[in-house]
Amino acid sequence: MRSVIDFPNLPLGLLPTPLYRLEALSGSLDREIYIKRDDMTGVALGGNKVRKLEFLLADAQAQGADVVLTAGGPQSNHAMLTAACAARLGMKAILVLKKRGVLTGGNLILDDIFGAEVRFVDTDSYDDVYAEIHRLMDALRGEGRTPYFIPVGGSVPLGCLGYVNCAKEIAGQAEALGVTFDAIVSAAGSGGTYAGLTLGAKLFLPGTKSVGIGVCDDPFPEIALELMQKTAALLESDVPVSPEDIHIRYHIGPGYAQPSPEGNEAVRRLARLEGILVDPVYTGKALAGFFQLLEEGYFPGDGPILFVHTGGAGALFAVEMP
Repeated sequence: MRSVIDFPNLPLGLLPTPLYRLEALSGSLDREIYIKRDDMTGVALGGNKVRKLEFLLADAQAQGADVVLTAGGPQSNHAMLTAACAARLGMKAILVLKKRGVLTGGNLILDDIFGAEVRFVDTDSYDDVYAEIHRLMDALRGEGRTPYFIPVGGSVPLGCLGYVNCAKEIAGQAEALGVTFDAIVSAAGSGGTYAGLTLGAKLFLPGTKSVGIGVCDDPFPEIALELMQKTAALLESDVPVSPEDIHIRYHIGPGYAQPSPEGNEAVRRLARLEGILVDPVYTGKALAGFFQLLEEGYFPGDGPILFVHTGGAGALFAVEMP
């Protein structure tokens, strides 16, 4: 099996990110809850996509790219962090975003600060967004530029390596703390973070269940399984990957990239108990879904559970939270 460090990557993030017990939240839930602070990856406002971009932008550089294009919703953390990392590397970023959800403030302000070119496509389908991206890439090539395309969320096998590596990082931190996690819970917005964590758990955290909270209605069980299989192949790993490894629940609320009442309440709960901010569009919804699973008794036993904070605080400054 190949190691993740065998693949070219750029040291964009400040790693490892902190992992610790949430004292007040654990007390309120009568369960040991820990948090992995991937909102503290050190670029812009932090966020999980930095780990993926370390591998994807290394590949872009290897191909001689001078323009990076990617997709997302208007408050996309991935798009914003792509803009930030591209600026750091002296590359132009073009963000092609769905004209859905919150179209002002928040991450859109940051996209502009980082010098990204933002284009909106009035559609519900990423097929339409990708068609526009490929049209732009053809035009850029005609201008003598070298474009590089990163699919939504950086959720391709090469990007997933970032979260296989994160699982290894978690394993080391858990060992240092003397903790064995019953489960790891993370948001699923495009599938790559969850797929990487789940494969990484099989490799480095045996016995730990990886649970994803879908924040849109994409078929994440199928998406995650395919990404896990392809990432395992990239690593030349013979670890078996099957549908039984995938555990997805959903908390979508009123729609993609839109806050939910339960998500808003989860944002406030974590902020007021622990002083930690999560966004109401992605990570806040995942946290709400996690709280619901706890209330339902979804996690058997009484062992500790790890919640992975995937970032997104910029969206707090774009939405109203009644």
